[in-house]
Amino acid sequence: MSNPVIGVPVVGVPVADQDKAIEFYTEVFGFTTRMDAPLPQLGSRWIVLAPAGAGAETTGIALIQAHDGLPTGVETGIRLAVADAAAKHAELTERGVPVGELLRWPGTPPMFTATDPDGNGLEIIEQ
Repeated sequence: MSNPVIGVPVVGVPVADQDKAIEFYTEVFGFTTRMDAPLPQLGSRWIVLAPAGAGAETTGIALIQAHDGLPTGVETGIRLAVADAAAKHAELTERGVPVGELLRWPGTPPMFTATDPDGNGLEIIEQ
């Protein structure tokens, strides 16, 4: 193979309002803004967030402006790692973030689902 894939720098999440999405992901999950550049040809911005303190090798989340063919309310497949799933579950519940049951299966880390304000599904996993 002459030109293999060398990484996964970002994964995209469709959002209705990029500013509200930045607020949610930074305040609720502690992400920081890696990039926020205008895309005048699309009438939106290229926004990439990542966990605070994460190095360049850590995959970021691109908050992509939703449009026809790219709706919000999707299961993203994104797994966010936390040190204590039960504590994060309690925190998100207290903040009013929709969360699923905290799952504790033998041989797997504790985990649960969460939904962002646009209805996009995320998985929270203890690491």
